[in-house]
Amino acid sequence: MKETELKELLNDMSLDEKIGQLVQLSGEFFQANDISYGPREKLGITQKTVDLTGSVLNVAGAEATRKVQDHQMAVQPHHIPVLFMSDVIYGYKTIYPIPLGLGATWNPDLVKKAFATAADEASSAGIQVGYAPMLDTVHDARWGRVLESPGEDPRLNSIYAQAMVTGFQDGLKDKKGIASCFKHFAGYGGVEAGREYNSVDMSISNLYQNYLPAYKAAVKAGAKMAMTSLTSLNGVPSTADQWLLKDVLRKAWRFKGIIISDYASIYELIKHGFATDETDAAEKAINASMDIDMKSPCYANGLKKLVTNGKLDEKKIDETVWRVLSLKNELHLFEDPYFGSSVEREKKSVLSEEKRKLSRKIAEEAIVMLQNKDNVLPLKPRDEKIALIGPYSTEHSLLGMWAVHGEPKDSISIEEGIKKYIPNIKVAKGTDIGRNRKMLEKLGFFSKEQIDQMISPEVIEQKNNEQAVSLAKQSDVVILAMGENALEAGEAGAKTNLCLPQNQLSLIDKISKLGKKVVLLIISGRPLVLTNIVDKVDAILECWFPGTEGGNAIANILFGKANPSGRLTMTFPYDVGQEPIYYNHMSTGRPVHNSQHVGRFVSKYIDAPADPLYPFGYGLSYDQIKYSDLKLDKEKLSRNEELNVSIKLTNDSNWDCKETVQLYFHDKVASLVQPVKRLLDFQKVEVPKNSSKEVTFMIKPQQLGFFDNHGQYVLENGKFDIFVGRNSRDCLQKEFLLD
Repeated sequence: MKETELKELLNDMSLDEKIGQLVQLSGEFFQANDISYGPREKLGITQKTVDLTGSVLNVAGAEATRKVQDHQMAVQPHHIPVLFMSDVIYGYKTIYPIPLGLGATWNPDLVKKAFATAADEASSAGIQVGYAPMLDTVHDARWGRVLESPGEDPRLNSIYAQAMVTGFQDGLKDKKGIASCFKHFAGYGGVEAGREYNSVDMSISNLYQNYLPAYKAAVKAGAKMAMTSLTSLNGVPSTADQWLLKDVLRKAWRFKGIIISDYASIYELIKHGFATDETDAAEKAINASMDIDMKSPCYANGLKKLVTNGKLDEKKIDETVWRVLSLKNELHLFEDPYFGSSVEREKKSVLSEEKRKLSRKIAEEAIVMLQNKDNVLPLKPRDEKIALIGPYSTEHSLLGMWAVHGEPKDSISIEEGIKKYIPNIKVAKGTDIGRNRKMLEKLGFFSKEQIDQMISPEVIEQKNNEQAVSLAKQSDVVILAMGENALEAGEAGAKTNLCLPQNQLSLIDKISKLGKKVVLLIISGRPLVLTNIVDKVDAILECWFPGTEGGNAIANILFGKANPSGRLTMTFPYDVGQEPIYYNHMSTGRPVHNSQHVGRFVSKYIDAPADPLYPFGYGLSYDQIKYSDLKLDKEKLSRNEELNVSIKLTNDSNWDCKETVQLYFHDKVASLVQPVKRLLDFQKVEVPKNSSKEVTFMIKPQQLGFFDNHGQYVLENGKFDIFVGRNSRDCLQKEFLLD
C-alpha cells in the first residue's frame, strides 16, 4: 500500500478502530464465543475490543493463524490484518541452546544463522514478530531470566544484539524473516536481590555503561520493535518512563519503531503506585510513547475517555496508530495478510535436517567444559565400561522454559546421543530431577497428580538409588546426567539456592565414593554453585538446556568428535552469598588482592573467597593453548592513532581447536572509578594441532572511554592496562599511555 493510501486509511478509521490497533490480546480471545467469553469478562473488555484488536499474542501455526486472520479481517470495518507476535526466543520448532548457551559460543555469526533459521520456521507458521532478543545484562544467577540473556558483558551482548536482530530480519523481504522486538527496555537484569519483577535502582553511569549498550545496538541494527521492562527504573516504571522511552529511545537513539508493553504492565502501573486507575495508567503510558498495550484493559477502556474529556488529543493516538499500520504495511500484510505462510511451507520448513544440523553444531559450541582432571575426557568406549546414570539420562525435556513452541518429543535425549557410540550403553535413572514438593507446587504449573508422577515414592527412590550404585560399581566410567527442572529457570524462576537438588547431590556423593571416573553433565538455565561437587567428580560439562539436538551434541563432545570450545559469559559463584557477582566490578580502595592492608580489613568474606569458582570467559578444551609474546606496537598513543595488540598462540596438542582470545583493558586513573577489567574485543580462531598462530587486535582510542553520571561519554588521557588471555582471570598484561 502506498503511503498516501495508508494515510487515507488512518483518516477514515473511527476512534474505536484506532484504539483497537493499540490493543494486543492472546489466543484464547479468538476461540468460539462460549470459550472466549470468560477471558473477556476476566480482563474487563467487550467483544468489540476483541473484534478490533490489532495484534495477537502466541497464536502459531499456519492453519491457526490463517483462521484467526480471516475472522479478524472479516469483522474489522476496514479489513485491517492483525499482527501475529510470539515468543521465538531461541528457536521456533527447531530449538537451539538457551541464549546464555548461545552466548557461550562466542560465535555471533553462528548465532545469526540460528536466528535466521528460527525466523524462517516461525514465518512459515504465520508469525510476523518475535519477542527477541532479550538483551538484559545479567549479574545475578538467582534471577531466573538469566536463561534468556547472552550474559554479563555489555560489549559482548551488543555484538550478539546486532547478530540476532539481523538474523531475524534479513529475510523479511522474502517473507522468510520476522520483525525483531528486543527486550526488556531497560535494565531489567539489575532487579534487586535477583527477584523477578523487583525494582531496579542504579546510577546513570552504570545504566549507560553496562545496561543500555546492547539495546542501542539492537536499534542500530534496525529492530522494528522494543518491549519495555516490567520493573521500575530509579523509581519510574519503564512502561511510563518519558525520559527512558521518549528522550533516550526515540529522541537520542532515533528509534522509529513500535514500543510494546510487557504482559499487563500498563495495568501494573496501578500496582506500582504510579497510576490511580486504568484511565490514568493509559494516559501516562501513551504520553511516554507506549504504542501497544499487551494483555491489559487500559488502552481499550481508557483511551476513548481521555479523548472525550479533552485530556488526550486524538492526534497523539494517530501518531501511535501510524507506527502500527506502518509496520503492517512494511510487511506487506495488506497485500498478503498471511505473510507467505502455508501448511505446506510449514511442513517443509520446521525441523529440517539442515536446521537440526545447525542446532547440533551450535549446541556443541555452547557446551562449556569446566573441569577435566587427568584428561578423563574424551571417553574411549572400546577401552572402558561406561554407564549413564541420572534423571536427565533419558529425558527429552532439554529445551528450557522459553521454547514455547518446541516439542520435547522432537529432541534427542542424552541416551539416544550416546547410543550412536555405545549401542548397548547401560542406563539407570538413579533419582528424580527434584523431590522438593513444596518448590514444585510454588512453580504454579503442576497439579497434585502431576507432582505425584514427578516425585517417586520413597521405596522407588531407594530402588533407583540402589540400581544406580550397582551399575556404577560394574563400570569404569560413570556419566552423571544431572540438573535443574526446566521450569526452575526462566521467568518467575528466582531462587536463593543455586545448588543441584539435594537428592542429586546425595547420589553424586554415593557414586563418588566408589573410586570410579565420574563425568558430570549439568543441564541448567543459570550458573550453579558447584563448589561441593568439583572434588567428587573428574570432569564437568555445563550443557545448559541444549535444545533439540542436545543429546547428539553432548555425545559428540564426550567422545571427542567435537572439541569443546564454549566459554562462560556469566560468572559461576563459589557461593550463592556472593551474588550478584561479575568480572567487571569496580575497583575498591581495599581490594582483596594487592591491597596495602593485610588480613581482615580488605574487601572479602570471612567464610568464603571473594573470587568466583569459574570466572567470565572461562572454559577448557581438549588441549591447552599457550599464550606468549604479548606485544603493543607503541607504548604511547595519541587520540588520532590506533594501537595494535598481538599475541602468539601455540597448540602443542594433537587436537585442532577453536580458541576464544579475549582482550580486556583497565583505565588506571579516571574521574570516575573504573572497573577492574572491561572486555574490549575477542576473536574465536582455529588453531590446528601442533601449530602456532599470531592474533592481532586493533584498538581505537575512542573505545577506551566511559559514561559519566550525566550519561555523557568521556575519554580521558592517562595510563591503561591491556590484558589478553583465555578468560577474564588468566591474562598476560601490558601498559600504555594515552596522551
